[in-house]
This record gives sequence, structure tokens and C-alpha cells, in this order.
Amino acid sequence: MPNTQNVSIVIPVYNEQDNLPRLFDEIARAMRPLARQWEVVFVDDGSTDTSLAVLKALAAANPEVRYLAFTRNRGQSAAFCAGFDEASHPIVVTLDADLQNDPGDIPAMLALFDQGNDMAIGWRKKRQDTFSKRYASKIANAIRNKMTRETVRDTGCSLKVMRRDMLIRIPRFKGMHRYLPTLMKLQGATVAEMPVNHRERHMGVSKYGNWERAVAGIRDLFGVRWLQDRHFGYEIREKNR
Repeated sequence: MPNTQNVSIVIPVYNEQDNLPRLFDEIARAMRPLARQWEVVFVDDGSTDTSLAVLKALAAANPEVRYLAFTRNRGQSAAFCAGFDEASHPIVVTLDADLQNDPGDIPAMLALFDQGNDMAIGWRKKRQDTFSKRYASKIANAIRNKMTRETVRDTGCSLKVMRRDMLIRIPRFKGMHRYLPTLMKLQGATVAEMPVNHRERHMGVSKYGNWERAVAGIRDLFGVRWLQDRHFGYEIREKNR
């Protein structure tokens, strides 16, 4: 029998007014054929354009849309965490609002998750970015894997499927979204990867420079490595109440 657990799709938004209607339409086309209830939780991260007004219009027209808006820009990790906290369902899907992630990949990602994994992550095998951005990302990914003893091909891909009960227990800090596979593994998660589509950005602009993406999380590597080395878990054999 197919897994029919309900799904919350969490999407940080920062100045993406032109992408949001198309993004929701693509999500709806991907999700409506599935035998699952679903919602989209948009988190407006202090946008200075009309993104919030667009989200309000989408919510008024579509019962699947929920939104929350920060008082000011707090960053992608904070936006993801706010969405995780607000999510109503046991499965959380994440993706970016810039349309470079393809919502059409979500059903296949859910199928991979349903094979007994606690987390499924996308691998942008054919990235539609500039050479300098791809090169910087490749270096950053290699450094992260070396320091954290990982083998993740593309930890920077925002298209992920995760168990919410594990997700809300992970340590929280600025930049933590770059280390979600490692942080989920600290909770005992099994992680699987699959190639996903990646598209050019047609509307809006990237919020980060090429090398900013590559080096922004380097400082956090030492903290994540410390968490790995000092982390502990426990199992309770019995208790009286």
C-alpha cells in the first residue's frame, strides 16, 4: 500500500513576488494527484517587495496555502525553522521559492522517502548555474564532506523530504540549513539521495554572491564537527510512569 501520510511543504520567501503564483501552481499540479493531504507553509523573511501581498492573495484563493511573515529579515535557516514549527503534518518537504527547484520532483522524492528512509535529499546532477557558482559550490561541498565525514553529493540542494518529529529536535543556528543531512543523522535518521531537476532562474535575482555561497558556512563546520563528536543519545529500558 502506498504511504498516505500528510505533507507540509515549507518554503522561505525573500523578494520573490514574481515567482510565487507559478510556484504554487506547479506544487498543486504535483501534489493533487497524490493520495495525501498537503499544505504549503510560506515563510516571508522580511521581503521588501510585494511578496507578502501575493502570499495573502494565494491564501485567500487556495485552502492549502498558509503563510507567516517575519517582522524583519532573519535569514534562510530561521525561515525554515519557523516553517518546521508551524507545519501541521508528519512529513516536511523543503524547497526554494526561486523556481530553480522543480516541484514536479516531489512525488518521486516522497516515493524514495517511503522506502523506509527518514530523509530524502535531492542531487542537482545537471545544475543550471554559472560556472563560477557551480565551482564554488563544489569546493564548499567537498570541504563540508571532509570536515563532517559525509558523502552527501549536494547538501546545498533545498529539495528535501524529512520526518518532522526528527527535524524539530535538531540543533538550530544560523546556516544550519546547509547541514541538514548531518544534523538529521545525529537524530538517527537514514538518508537517501536521488538526482533531481534544476532550472535556470528566470525571475528575481540570487540573494547570494558566488563565493558567499561557498564560504558562508565554513565557520560553522567546526561547530558541526564538535556536535558530531560530542553528541549522545539514549534509550530508556523502563520507567514507572
